[in-house]
Amino acid sequence: MSIKINTKPYGEMEISELQVFNFPDGILGFDFVRKFAIIDSEDEGSPFKWLQALEEAELAFIIIQPETFMKNYRPMLSENDMDAVNAEKVEDLLIFAIVTIPENPAEMTANLQGPIILNFKERIGRQAISLSDKYKVRHSILQEMNKLTGTGG
Repeated sequence: MSIKINTKPYGEMEISELQVFNFPDGILGFDFVRKFAIIDSEDEGSPFKWLQALEEAELAFIIIQPETFMKNYRPMLSENDMDAVNAEKVEDLLIFAIVTIPENPAEMTANLQGPIILNFKERIGRQAISLSDKYKVRHSILQEMNKLTGTGG
């Protein structure tokens, strides 16, 4: 079944109910927003998606799966975070990072310290806090991509 929503990037659009996730605790700084939809970018083949608030059309975050730019991203999730999304192991989750794109897009960063974790079966999401200090709130996407491709930067 599909529903109509208002979105920041694309205006009114129709999406599948399967794209909607309940965030019982909201997202850090936006704990009053409980329902979000995952929307694909309109750019063909783009690794970026949108995390769109259903109750607030102007609230949307650009997100990316960390594996697309960083090998072996493994956040250390607390038992509390896992329980909140009814997951037993990290492999049961789809993990995204919120992207910040400044004026110079080459300086875009991903929040690897506070990943968005999604349980697709249960349609529950949460912004977790990685217990590992290996990841930063503003982790350079291009620096990591250069490591993957072996180019300088």
